[in-house]
Amino acid sequence: MRAFAFLDTVIILTYIAHLDEFGHIGPFVSRQHPHHKSSPVFGLAGILLPLDEARGFATWFFQRNRLLEYEILRDGEHPALWEKKGSSLYTVRNIERYRNLRQFTNRFLNQISAVNGHVFYVGIKKTSSVPKHNPSFLYRRILSEAIKRLDEFCSRDCKPRSNFLLALDEHDQRSALITQASQDMFGGDPPRRNLIEPPFQLESNRYQTIQAADWIAGLIGRMGAYWVDPVSYSENIVFIK
Repeated sequence: MRAFAFLDTVIILTYIAHLDEFGHIGPFVSRQHPHHKSSPVFGLAGILLPLDEARGFATWFFQRNRLLEYEILRDGEHPALWEKKGSSLYTVRNIERYRNLRQFTNRFLNQISAVNGHVFYVGIKKTSSVPKHNPSFLYRRILSEAIKRLDEFCSRDCKPRSNFLLALDEHDQRSALITQASQDMFGGDPPRRNLIEPPFQLESNRYQTIQAADWIAGLIGRMGAYWVDPVSYSENIVFIK
């Protein structure tokens, strides 16, 4: 009789993080400056989903497009190709005026939790002077910090340890960003061992999950401005509430 040994199987969960930019990557002087007044913060924000929940969540988010059905019909676009930017959706006027947007936002956040996902954001208050401001360097540093924190989450907070993939909205510095991520993966101190592959970039108008990340980024961008300068951005308290 042949004997068999059975070993316990350890299932390693894989997440996929969909991130988009919030705030503004350019220099900031003040809200009253004629040129450099877009936002005092910059960062990446979005959603972290278990990989096997990504399709279902994308379907749920797509079905919520009827919230903006009037705009989709007006623009004559197929809903699968139509996009509403988070920074245009989450304005003070819209939040104060449209109860259904406030209700949707609560459902949106609850749905992320319901599929064992997470909201993620990391960013900074911009302090460099205009001549010293380097947008490309800023993006790479924020990306490195995002990878670091996601890697720590998968190592420290997940039992058992998890892995993750990273999807970003399209960016014209694609080569530099992939290089930075690869350096973090294999040559970081320590290497980011839970990142499976360097990030891939997606067209936000074709991927529901990137659109969802963009809406989170739009919300975080408004809140971030209030966090760093509650006097100049006092109207953004509606997002905190």
